[in-house]
Amino acid sequence: MRTSRLSSKHLLGIKDLNLSDIELIFETADNFKEVINRPIKKVPSLRDITIANIFFENSTRTKLSFELAQKRLSADVISFAASSSSVSKGETLIDTVNNILAMKVDMVVMRHPYAGAGVFLSKHVNAQIVNAGDGAHEHPTQALLDAYSIREKFGEVAGKKIVIVGDILHSRVALSNILCLQKLGAEVMVCGPTTLIPKFIGELGVKVETDLMKALNWCDVANMLRIQLERQDIKYFPSLREYTMMYGVNKQILDNLNKEIVIMHPGPINRGVEITSDVADGNHSMILDQVENGVAVRMAALYLLASRND
Repeated sequence: MRTSRLSSKHLLGIKDLNLSDIELIFETADNFKEVINRPIKKVPSLRDITIANIFFENSTRTKLSFELAQKRLSADVISFAASSSSVSKGETLIDTVNNILAMKVDMVVMRHPYAGAGVFLSKHVNAQIVNAGDGAHEHPTQALLDAYSIREKFGEVAGKKIVIVGDILHSRVALSNILCLQKLGAEVMVCGPTTLIPKFIGELGVKVETDLMKALNWCDVANMLRIQLERQDIKYFPSLREYTMMYGVNKQILDNLNKEIVIMHPGPINRGVEITSDVADGNHSMILDQVENGVAVRMAALYLLASRND
């Protein structure tokens, strides 16, 4: 029998969720998507919950999406940017969060540059932790909204072929997407320069392809990742121009395929590098659907986590 509760107290990574958890989040998101398309877009579901958004890295879409999801649920929200906080004076992560929790905060949404920061924090503070991205490790809500968008487009994820193209090595989106899509029964391929594909990737049971056209002709959905120059301490390819020639997608490439495919992107888009504007804004694109679905999926995750404390 389907449970109505998540199996985990926190949302730290896709690896901690089972298939029932993911399906429950999607079914709850279906209800919230109907809510946010009403004239009155708020529900009182988290009226007595206080959530702190703690971002140790810059973020626009994820931060705004979480804040909007929280406000749509009527939660009280406080936001914290590490660059203007006591962290810059040397305060530890645990001290920072415990000081915030002393103000009677129930849940923490955290982005941090180090892998495992959310797991570490969950073991040392008395609050529910939602991982909004930890280094190049995981970004669970992005993977959930991507899979939810595929489900919405095709009716189901099982059996679909999804290729993730680009900087797999430095991407937290790639790992979370691989884990989520596989749990839902999809086939997953990664595509990019060999220097940007981790050596361990084959152990995850994904296909590996270095030829973009072969990958695009294989897939139903191409999820295009940006090159994360801020995480690269050496050059992994000769130039952005050469990368674009080999792995950038434009409308002519899509028109020359032997099938129709869908284009996704977690953002931010480097237009003219991984995809051109006519692709990002064209009929193949599902990018704005991902943004809309992100609010509903994050509403669902926050609501279900909070309901574990009832």
